[in-house]
Amino acid sequence: MKKILSYVLIVIFVCFAIPIIFTSNRKTKETSSEVAVNIEKEEKIESIENNYDYKNYNTIKLLHTKTNQIEEVNLDEYLYHVVSAEMPADFHIEALKAQAAVARTYTIYKIVSNQKKHGEADICDSSDCCQAWISKEDRLARWDENIRQSNWDKIVSVVNSTQGKIITYNSEPINAFFHSNSGGTTEIPLNVWGGSNYPYLQTVQTSGEEEYSQYSSEVNLTKEEFKEKIKQKYTEIQIDFNAQDCVQIKEKTQSGRVKTLKIGNIEIAGVEARTILGLRSTNFDFKIEEDKIIFKVIGYGHGVGMSQTGADALAKQGKNYEEIIKHYYTGVEIKDM
Repeated sequence: MKKILSYVLIVIFVCFAIPIIFTSNRKTKETSSEVAVNIEKEEKIESIENNYDYKNYNTIKLLHTKTNQIEEVNLDEYLYHVVSAEMPADFHIEALKAQAAVARTYTIYKIVSNQKKHGEADICDSSDCCQAWISKEDRLARWDENIRQSNWDKIVSVVNSTQGKIITYNSEPINAFFHSNSGGTTEIPLNVWGGSNYPYLQTVQTSGEEEYSQYSSEVNLTKEEFKEKIKQKYTEIQIDFNAQDCVQIKEKTQSGRVKTLKIGNIEIAGVEARTILGLRSTNFDFKIEEDKIIFKVIGYGHGVGMSQTGADALAKQGKNYEEIIKHYYTGVEIKDM
């Protein structure tokens, strides 16, 4: 009887133990699977956090320099005002699209590089510091009454058609410099601001910019005016206008701009000469006639990055905005934010 009872107890134990063992194993496998999924999720989250979450930049903080007020504004709404201030509305639509993408990239670069030049603001409305910005009211007032609305609609359309598009190099937003007119050849940053070069900002040539003759200029100074302008910065200046080569271009950059200018007993950088003498660019030559020094200047701006008139010329030649951007910025990609 005892043996029978023992066998019954063993059978009962086995019947209960087997399901417990199998259940325990199944739960262990499920838990391991969940851990693997969670690790995969954590790795994906970490990867996203290591990149820029551009959705955070749909709204930016804009400093209005005249009032010192900071305004929170939608990024594309901000760009309507930038593009309308930076590029003529009668430029080709593909050039305007390029400007929109460039201005968006420039803005994002300012934010992600965390420069914080303006305290809590991301960017300001001054072209002397960041990008030009103009209110809609002021912009409309400066356009002829017959084209005001159509011009504004065109600007809105080009910004919207490039919505979210930014220019990247090695998956990072670029420092998207631009200027009015390169005179046919752009400049590298090293020759303008010193420091390191950006690999995507190389010297490129563009045909068709010579058609924009309004960007060529002339500055006439008397010898005394010229000397006084230099003397404001360099009090030790000594110059004998009767001497040969009293003013001399000593060196030019690869793009043909003045790198070093010798004036009497001193030498100054071409970019400094441009500022002191009020020239539109460092792409200049000069001649001395009797009591005058006449400067012939080609182009407008620092010459780095995209030339706006060059963009318009390329668009008229059939290039779309992406081709225009890749012409001016070497080795870049255009991606969605």
